[in-house]
Amino acid sequence: MAKESILEKKIYYHDTDAGGVVYYANYLRHLEEGRTEYCSARGIDIGKLALEGIYFVVAHLEVDYKTSARYGQTVKVNTRIEKIGRSSAHFVQTITRDDKLLIASRITWVCVNTGFKPVSIPDGIKQSFAKDQ
Repeated sequence: MAKESILEKKIYYHDTDAGGVVYYANYLRHLEEGRTEYCSARGIDIGKLALEGIYFVVAHLEVDYKTSARYGQTVKVNTRIEKIGRSSAHFVQTITRDDKLLIASRITWVCVNTGFKPVSIPDGIKQSFAKDQ
């Protein structure tokens, strides 16, 4: 089974709309944080890579909103790698609360250079991702 990374997040007021429900676009930030933590747990420093001219950009995103989170609740952002291509990494992410599915998503990252042209994912990163498949 693929290895999953889990990030617990408390929902703050700034995450919500006037009704105290998480604003739909703010889930994207939580998903981004989940992918960043996934990489960090594997020794991959996204900020350091950017300084070296290697970027991972979101090329594709699918999100199914199942139900909402509210102010003060704690959610879990679950992240796993689904597939690795030459220059792409495909993630499956969910956001849950008390084992109830709130968000289901698929995200494709593409590795690009400073000119935003696709390049091969560095071998060390590719190997780290491959261990989790």
